Amino acid sequence: MGCVPPESAPALIPRKPEPVPAEARNGMAVKREALQPDGVYRPRYRRTPAMRSPDYVQLSTAAAITLGLVPGKLHRCGCTRCLNLLLTYPEGCRANCAYCGLARHREAATNYADRNFIRVDWPAAPLDEIIARVADAGAATPFHRMCISMITHPNSDADTVTVLERWMARIPRAAVPVSILSNPTTMGRADVQALYDLGADLFTVALDACTPSLFERTRGKGVESPHSWRKYWSVFEEARAIFGPGRIGMHLIVGLGESDRDVLEICRQLHALGGHSHLFCFFPERGSLMDHLPAPPRGRWRRLQLARYLIEYRDHPFAALRFDAEGALVDFGMEEAALQAVIATGVPFRTSGCPGKEREDVSACDRPYGDSPPSNIASYPFQPNGNDLRTIRSQIARGAAP
Repeated sequence: MGCVPPESAPALIPRKPEPVPAEARNGMAVKREALQPDGVYRPRYRRTPAMRSPDYVQLSTAAAITLGLVPGKLHRCGCTRCLNLLLTYPEGCRANCAYCGLARHREAATNYADRNFIRVDWPAAPLDEIIARVADAGAATPFHRMCISMITHPNSDADTVTVLERWMARIPRAAVPVSILSNPTTMGRADVQALYDLGADLFTVALDACTPSLFERTRGKGVESPHSWRKYWSVFEEARAIFGPGRIGMHLIVGLGESDRDVLEICRQLHALGGHSHLFCFFPERGSLMDHLPAPPRGRWRRLQLARYLIEYRDHPFAALRFDAEGALVDFGMEEAALQAVIATGVPFRTSGCPGKEREDVSACDRPYGDSPPSNIASYPFQPNGNDLRTIRSQIARGAAP
């Protein structure tokens, strides 16, 4: 199948972070007020209490709705299948990733617990209450997986261990397996081994940027952030040795300025290493250093979703793919009927991530509308229906058009 190559991508340059006044750094306003947390905290509904992991964690809006902690409904979804738990501290994340709503540069404007992340608010709740609700549901729990999401903070490594210990004490591993979304910047082999020994089922690394230069520009020195490409890959290799094939994954964001070849080359590499690639579609996160930049065209995104799926779940050879001189994918290198049969399943266009209980190629981490509004879905958190598939085929055919 031939593809319309995307237009040349604009120069996706993040804004430079503004200096943060000393009195606003490290959660000083929250720590000065020192309000004690009282049950579930919904961002910006009242003054921000001083909440700390491991006793408190944040969770996605979808997970909070599914648990019954906050009211709400999910567009075309009954619930989410993954319970994402995010470590939280008044000081917040000490990294400054350009596309992230949790970034350090927002300290002067917004308390950490009130910041948006992957498009939504993250309410906070006592960890023990969350665990109790899941344990009490037993086999009726809607969750196929729990994920502990680390941040860049001095206590993050130790607190991840504590959260995992408390969870495993009440929730059998077979009932709700646990993924770790790691922070390689603060981790070594012993940290990875400890999480495996405690019963973590899967270990992931959010590389996000698909080339060393993009990583440096969006996650490293270019935005006064501490992460490094080399350290991320080093910890991923440690996890591969400890967790083994099929139990490691890597997040990649499409739309930071990389080529199609850059994305799919890493997908190829991960597949060869026994890892899973988890694709995210860049969305200009409100308050981030990249909130002025466009999301990638849907046609480009759909082609990359499809090619990634072919590599990872259909063993389609990377060498069969065809790219133009700028690295844009222009042909999948397979018979049209076979390609259309894969498209017709709808599965390549669902959210990619850690597997759930439905089937190996359907993620438990469905992240409802984490990379797009419901009005223009990027990653489907449910099985696409006939109308959805018509839209998808039209987007692929349109090529670079939004």
